[in-house]
Amino acid sequence: MKRREFIGTLGVTAAAASMAKAFPLIPKLKNKTTGSGMQVRYEVKTLNLRHTWTISRNSSDVKNNVFVYLEKDGITGIGEAAPNVRYDETPESTIALIKKATPLIEKLNPWEFAQFSLDLREVDRGQTAGKCAIDLALMDWVGKALDVPLYKLWGLDPTKAPLTSFTIGIDTAEMVKQKTREAEPYQILKIKVGGPNDEEMINTVRSVAPDKPIRVDANEGWKDKETAIKKIEWLAKNGVEFVEQPLPSVMLEETRWIRDRIDIPLIADEAVKTASDIPKLAEAFDGINIKLMKAGGLQEALRMIWLAKSLGLKIMVGCMIESSVAIAAGAQLCSLIDYADLDGNLLISNDPFKGVTFKDGRQYTSAKPGLGVEPV
Repeated sequence: MKRREFIGTLGVTAAAASMAKAFPLIPKLKNKTTGSGMQVRYEVKTLNLRHTWTISRNSSDVKNNVFVYLEKDGITGIGEAAPNVRYDETPESTIALIKKATPLIEKLNPWEFAQFSLDLREVDRGQTAGKCAIDLALMDWVGKALDVPLYKLWGLDPTKAPLTSFTIGIDTAEMVKQKTREAEPYQILKIKVGGPNDEEMINTVRSVAPDKPIRVDANEGWKDKETAIKKIEWLAKNGVEFVEQPLPSVMLEETRWIRDRIDIPLIADEAVKTASDIPKLAEAFDGINIKLMKAGGLQEALRMIWLAKSLGLKIMVGCMIESSVAIAAGAQLCSLIDYADLDGNLLISNDPFKGVTFKDGRQYTSAKPGLGVEPV
C-alpha cells in the first residue's frame, strides 16, 4: 500500500491524536488566573547579520522581525515573527495580521490554546509568521503560568537534541573560506546552493573542512530535473549527506523522478508549510523541514511531527533568521526529530534576547518556564 493510500486512516489519526500525546498532566498553576482576555502589543526589531545572507533568490544584511507580547495576570508571553518574502510576508503584513487577530486575543481564555490555534487559522489563510509569533507568545505564557518549560509540559527530553547544522550562504570563494573558518565550532555545515557557483562553493568548503558532514539547500534554485539530478549526483560523490528542496515546490512529479534515481535523501523545505502539505510530499521526498514560521507556531509543528512520523518521513526542524526567542521555541521540540538546523540566532550580531545555549554542537533551551527566554 502506498503512503498516500493510508493517509486517511493512519496519518490523520496520528495528527488528531498528537495533542493528546503532546499535553500530558497539567501541573499546579503558579499564578491564579482570572477570566478571559489578554492584552497584546508588538514591536519591530532590526537584526543585523554577521555576513551578507545570500540564497538562490535574494540577499540581505538585516532582517526586521516582529516581536509579540501577550499579557495577563502579571505574566507576559513572548513570541517572534520572521516575515519571509517567499511567502508574501513583510513586517507590515505581519503587523496587519496581529491587528486582525487582536479581537480574538482580547477575549482569549489562554487555557483554550488548542481551540485558539484553530480559530487563528481563519483570521488569514496566509501570514504564518505572524500566527507563529502569537502562538509562541501564548505557549510561552502557558508555560510561565504553569511554571514549567514547554518541553517538560510535552514530556520531552532536551538532552536528546541532534547536532545542529550551521549555514554558509552563497558567496565568493574568498568569503566562503572565511565563513568556513569561522564555522570551526560547528560540527555540521549546511551550504546554500542554487546559484552560479555551486561546485566552487562545495570545493571551497572542502578545502577548509575536508571531513565535516555537509548538507546542501538549493532553495528551489535548480529549475529543471536534468540540471538538478546532475548536480545531486556530483554532490553525492563529494560526500553531501542530503539535499533540501532541489526544484521549485510545484514540481513534485519531477522531484519524485529524481528521487527514484539517486541514493541520497531529498528533504522538502519550501514545498511544506503545514500538516496539510505533508501527504502529497511523501512519495517525492524522504523528509521534511519544519519551520515554525511556515507552520504558524509550535502547535502546528507538533501536528506535523506526528503526521510525518506516521508516514516514515525524516524530520528536520529549521529556522529563518531569528533571535533566541524563536530558536528557543524550535529547540523545545528537538528530542522528537532527526535533524536540526537551528542557527538563526548564531547568524546575527545583536540578539536582543537570551535563553538558548549552543554547546557541543547542539542548541539547548534553558530550564526556565515557557520558552525560557528573556531580554538581554
